[in-house]
Amino acid sequence: MSTSTVTASSTKTGADLLVESLEGQGVKHVFGIPGAKIDRVFNRLRDSSIETIVCRHEQNAAFIAGGIGRMTGKAGVVLVTSGPGVSNLATGLGTATSEGDPVVAIGGAVAVENALKQIHQSMDQVALLRPVTKFSAEINSSKTVTEVVANAFQIAESGRPGAAYLNARMDIMVGEASGDVLTPVQPDVLGPASAVAISEAAEMINAAERPVLFLGMLASQPRNAEAVRELVRKTGLPVVSTYQAAGVISRDLFHLFAGRVGLFRTQPADHLLDAADVVITVGYDPIEYEPALWNKGRKRNLIHIDEMRSDTDRDYHPQIELTGNIAGSVEALASELTRRKLTSELVLLQEIARDRAEFSRVAAAKTGMPVHPMRIVHELQNLLTDDTTLCSDMGSFHIWLARHLYSFRTRQLLITNGQQTLGVGLPWAIAACLVRPSEKVISISGDGGFLFSAAELETAVRLKCNLVHIVWIDGSYDMVRFQEVAKYGRASGVDFGPVDLVKFAEAFGAQGMYIDNPDKITPTLQRALEVPGPVLVGIPVDYSENLQLTKDMQPNAFF
Repeated sequence: MSTSTVTASSTKTGADLLVESLEGQGVKHVFGIPGAKIDRVFNRLRDSSIETIVCRHEQNAAFIAGGIGRMTGKAGVVLVTSGPGVSNLATGLGTATSEGDPVVAIGGAVAVENALKQIHQSMDQVALLRPVTKFSAEINSSKTVTEVVANAFQIAESGRPGAAYLNARMDIMVGEASGDVLTPVQPDVLGPASAVAISEAAEMINAAERPVLFLGMLASQPRNAEAVRELVRKTGLPVVSTYQAAGVISRDLFHLFAGRVGLFRTQPADHLLDAADVVITVGYDPIEYEPALWNKGRKRNLIHIDEMRSDTDRDYHPQIELTGNIAGSVEALASELTRRKLTSELVLLQEIARDRAEFSRVAAAKTGMPVHPMRIVHELQNLLTDDTTLCSDMGSFHIWLARHLYSFRTRQLLITNGQQTLGVGLPWAIAACLVRPSEKVISISGDGGFLFSAAELETAVRLKCNLVHIVWIDGSYDMVRFQEVAKYGRASGVDFGPVDLVKFAEAFGAQGMYIDNPDKITPTLQRALEVPGPVLVGIPVDYSENLQLTKDMQPNAFF
């Protein structure tokens, strides 16, 4: 455990040391819901420099904390009470770990003497959350409060970031405790991969006929992204990326970008991957786009660049692994690579560029109601300026955004794909308003996923968040529907009733708007972005062509 500051403290309560440790780590906000087992910590927070933000559901609190982690690289913090308060964290923490977002969650718990008794809100919370976190531990002594907190932050933020959980027993929080505050701690900083491995990788790439750079979620960390951009500028390597790597490729390199891959193996970028004789992955995790969909049965060389070694997989078994600091490894590799002369890849990249232009032309001509997804994406592209953050929930709309909405700034377009979790869009938007208060914030969900976290609209109103949340309305869980139709010829269990979004927004103290004509998309959204506080915008969408998204889909590629 590394430390940069050690501050002596007199004997205090466990809650005092916990909050002082959070302050030492530079935590600005804590999100959560109180209860009797953790109320001493909430009480202590009132006298601290940290703002307590009460949420309407623990899962959403974890989502907001995850959004903080993704945009800042520093762990967001969530604080909840025991029993269902902790169990409600599971989805949020599992999402954060899958997406590489650092989060530290703290849950109240019954007193130590009652830990093994079947009493009110008693459960093995550490075991419950261990499978969805990088670190799940108990503060089991009044003398170890600061140690456990420091370790939680270091583990959450190091390597491939993720969630850490701390079980804070009530008697330790209210009782006397002693120890030095051991925060701030810094995440582990590795050196680049070995010089031998880098030279071997460079030799393999320089000798290849059709090498392709494949970017994953950790490539979108700002330092890593800049190293990748310099490598591409020097070498001219063609690039594909997963959804979570949105924004790594800058505008000046866009002609080398084949697009994003994920969910279904039906994209132009998949054709570039298929033709590659060497694939260089950077910050890639198989959860983003499983190897069986893009590398099954292929006899070609793989180079894996990451902070961690790859998991052994029959469809992803790299010949060379550059394990260490990603940016350092990419920079060292770039120094040994030669400039590429594109041949067959250039033809495909030119075709992809023409397809993009054709997409815009066709999308702009879509005038029907309900609105075609292409038209909405086309309008959003013009609104996605450099000072805008866009947060995408999960649903059919997510596929259209991930494939066709382009971003040239890291962590500007927040997309979920690890667990494909419904409900993240609005909580992430709240996080964006806190982290980037001078930016415009847009979030998007379907009418199914919206109600998973819609209660946090009240939180957004209370915080005076300047955000616009767009709901694509079709009356079903369409992402499930069109896949069921593709597999069985019919859909089941996907339909639900309507919600008047304008009245819903007004009931929460927000403003509601409704788009009833495609030509009103941009004017309505521009007006919404100028309104102080949260705005909810409903737009009917025509998903009748979504079945075509499964064209050429592999039999095992349904999600």
